[in-house]
Amino acid sequence: MTTSTPAIRTKPYKRILLKLSGEALAGDAGYGIDTHVLKELAGEIKAVHESGVQIGIVVGGGNIFRGVKGATEGMDRASADYMGMLATVMNCIALQDILEHEGVRTRVQSAIEMRELAEPYIRRRAVRHLEKNRVVIFGAGTGNPYFTTDTTAALRAMETGAEVVLKATKVDGIYDADPKKNPSAKKFAELSYIDVLNRGLQVMDSTAISLCMDNRLPIVVFDLHEKGSLRRVIAGEAVGTLVK
Repeated sequence: MTTSTPAIRTKPYKRILLKLSGEALAGDAGYGIDTHVLKELAGEIKAVHESGVQIGIVVGGGNIFRGVKGATEGMDRASADYMGMLATVMNCIALQDILEHEGVRTRVQSAIEMRELAEPYIRRRAVRHLEKNRVVIFGAGTGNPYFTTDTTAALRAMETGAEVVLKATKVDGIYDADPKKNPSAKKFAELSYIDVLNRGLQVMDSTAISLCMDNRLPIVVFDLHEKGSLRRVIAGEAVGTLVK
């Protein structure tokens, strides 16, 4: 496995959008919610939050239900996607609970109204929560079928004025091949949006990449499970792969 020359990044981020996949919350089990993983994640987020960084989070729902998979197995795509949106809200509530046990003030905002569980998504209210140093967790995707939580992350980042989308994954960046299958896979330190689209690299879906490209919103892909990696990314260190 080879690595390209590290990118130099020196500007610390003040407001971020953290994109977590549902699978990341499942741990080694591959499904459901692993509370040990949640606690480790909450510790990382707490450390960053206490440094003064404003944090928005978008969580996927693939550990509970994936809309695309349901559609391929015969379900109506829109119905399957709505089920996936509900799964993201379950993950949001689990993450909120563990963060508040750590003493981090949070708000969950849902794109599908469910007032007993979460606030409705209102952009100005979300920004105000961030300004008051509350972590805002965005659930239910965009509220519309056919859009992924990657697209939601790009959209919410732009709406709330985030400086970067941090895509937390199970690998330490973007490679030209699967590093688990190909030991000689090359890791990219930095890529352009067009490179990602032209190469068909599975970073985020093409809609999310295009949104970020049109609005010059950088993306950093990094390993969620590498201890301290989130803090290092936010401090401006060359961690993972930068797409800009």
